[in-house]
Amino acid sequence: MFNIDDFIIGFDRVLRTLAGSTQSLRPCPGEELPHAELSDAERRLGAALMRVDHAGEICAQALYQGQAATARDSAAKAALEKAAQEETEHLAWTARRIEELGGHRSMLNPLWYAGSFAIGAAAGLLGDKWNLGFLAETERQVVDHLEGHLKRLPAQDLKSRAILQQMAEDEGRHATNAIKHGAAELPAPVKHAMQAASKVMTGTAFWI
Repeated sequence: MFNIDDFIIGFDRVLRTLAGSTQSLRPCPGEELPHAELSDAERRLGAALMRVDHAGEICAQALYQGQAATARDSAAKAALEKAAQEETEHLAWTARRIEELGGHRSMLNPLWYAGSFAIGAAAGLLGDKWNLGFLAETERQVVDHLEGHLKRLPAQDLKSRAILQQMAEDEGRHATNAIKHGAAELPAPVKHAMQAASKVMTGTAFWI
């Protein structure tokens, strides 16, 4: 049954996510660390990597909102909503770091959001065990992605490194929680399709 309050709340989340007005309840990781001396090339690389991570968090936020909208079990819905809440913190952290490095957020964020929300809603319709399985696999792939970025960051960029390390820790915990709530293991072809879609997004967001 259509609920106007849920619609308004959901629409407000979309606007806040895309406008970059999300806030973090936790301090930004690395806030106390000094700003490193970075060359122009290192700043551009750092900003591009953080732009990809920010776009990834846009996707994650949309995925979880879509999944929560179609989840049937209250425990599964709560797990998805908690993951989405922490993703808003990741959005705030990465947006702040992009600005500090003199970069810009992906201009295709509305596209990433719309596509990810549709995928999330479709996953939710398959049933809660598959919904949570999709969450767990998404987070596993995100952790691998973040670890790759940690290897590419300039060694002295400790602020960016602290943000990505905390994000990886949070994402790993989301995957573990999803498994505890009964996540199903996704078929290999689905995992490969998710990886292919992720490569398109990350490769594009690095530049645009």
